[in-house]
Amino acid sequence: MFCAWPCWRAGPRRRTPVSRPQRSRINHSYTVVIILILLLLVAGSQISDRFLTWRNFSTLFQQMVVLSIASLGQTVVILTGGIDLAIGQLVGSCTVLLANMLDWRPDLLVPAILLLLVFGAGVGLLNGALIVGLRHNPLIVTLGTASALLGATLLYSKVPSGSVPDEMQDMAYGDIFGLPIPAVATLVVFLLCGIWLRYTRSGRAIYFVGGSAESARLNGISVGRVLLYAYAFSGLCSAIAAFFLTARTGIGDPRIGAALTLSSITPVVVGGTTLTGGRGGVIGTLLGAFLVSLLNNLLNYMNVSSFYQWVVQGLIIIAAVGLLGRRNR
Repeated sequence: MFCAWPCWRAGPRRRTPVSRPQRSRINHSYTVVIILILLLLVAGSQISDRFLTWRNFSTLFQQMVVLSIASLGQTVVILTGGIDLAIGQLVGSCTVLLANMLDWRPDLLVPAILLLLVFGAGVGLLNGALIVGLRHNPLIVTLGTASALLGATLLYSKVPSGSVPDEMQDMAYGDIFGLPIPAVATLVVFLLCGIWLRYTRSGRAIYFVGGSAESARLNGISVGRVLLYAYAFSGLCSAIAAFFLTARTGIGDPRIGAALTLSSITPVVVGGTTLTGGRGGVIGTLLGAFLVSLLNNLLNYMNVSSFYQWVVQGLIIIAAVGLLGRRNR
């Protein structure tokens, strides 16, 4: 009934780890998102003459970096059938860590960044280890981690603190060939993640585990190891997002990532990744992040309150989950 490990090892030579009907549903999601993006562009052009200018899009690209990278980490976790509710608070804690390290020794920019990445990946790895070792629901474990991070960060600093050197802010607002540096970095991160998921054995195993953990285990895949990879990658993405967020704001704020947990789920679901795992990809998440950021940008031009923007995001999640569930059935 199930193939042995050598058979599975040869299997991933196929073009994609999902079947053709599944790939068709995912591409359908891409089409819907692209149509919605085009509709928003048309609507924005009617509302303001500045909406379709390069200056506005350059600002938009800079603003969507944090959401895109955080959502990328969430995507990999959701592909395994889990969820990471510690993303938002981990981003906030990382901003405080980085800003205060650089406030103390601004000349140690590179070591501080490396330490930040290790810290983010380490927290994600701890989440994965607790989920695998304790066999608890990822929602409960990551929620507990978020609470512990918030408490520890507030014990250190209850208010925004720290500072960053000028060269770090240059990375946040600079450009390469006319494109914002953060946007280029985001595309590189998405490209590397896409290559990992599609062309490496550990990346394809994430789809297998999300499709059926028991079948993956019977085929010789170490489910626990795959979960460790996924949550460590999510923590790493949180650290990268925190770096760009700190570079933009120039300070560390323990509560700045509070809204990011919900926000990081929206592009994933809108982009066609199912919450049950095993289906989806990074292209859909990138399109979803652009759609959400473009919508918020349009609402800002319409002077719509940020509270209503949260209502809109919630409705988008409900609609996307409903449509995906209906199509899967």
